[in-house]
Amino acid sequence: MALFDRLRHWGKTASASATGYPATERRAKPRVNAVAGTRVLVIDDSSTILALLRKMLLQNAYETVEAGTAAAALEAAKSGPELIFLDIVLPDGDGFNVLRELRKLPETRDVPVIMMSGNIQATEQFYVQRIGADDFMKKPFTRAEVFSRIEILLDSGYKPRRTAQRIGIPAELAAINPA
Repeated sequence: MALFDRLRHWGKTASASATGYPATERRAKPRVNAVAGTRVLVIDDSSTILALLRKMLLQNAYETVEAGTAAAALEAAKSGPELIFLDIVLPDGDGFNVLRELRKLPETRDVPVIMMSGNIQATEQFYVQRIGADDFMKKPFTRAEVFSRIEILLDSGYKPRRTAQRIGIPAELAAINPA
């Protein structure tokens, strides 16, 4: 009888799992994207990661700007990105120093930053958030993870915002770094 039930529902569900039974729906809720044309700066020394994020972001109507070094990243930051993906390991420095510099620039002071690393040490994640990143993503990552990280940073107008800005903390208080 189970075979007939599966055949009757065949083609009406997402796909069958390895057991042959219908798989659960991949998305329990609709994906929420930032507004079309959101400018995203991707900083990574890996051409593979740059190409992968570029493809994912362009498919969802984001604009991308890319940099492969710390120096190029600080120059590209002047283009006015609305969201930044930043690798921790760069050939001419590290992402921690780049993040500190980004927080000093008027163009990027309030831009949300998602830092990325292939290193499995959990201490990086703690340190990243302590020095001013808005989120942390381990490599390798999936498409679903990239967009769920972006979705977390969206305000009610579907624009990326830093945590303090999304919850209405005054800018003067949000700029204070805990000791």
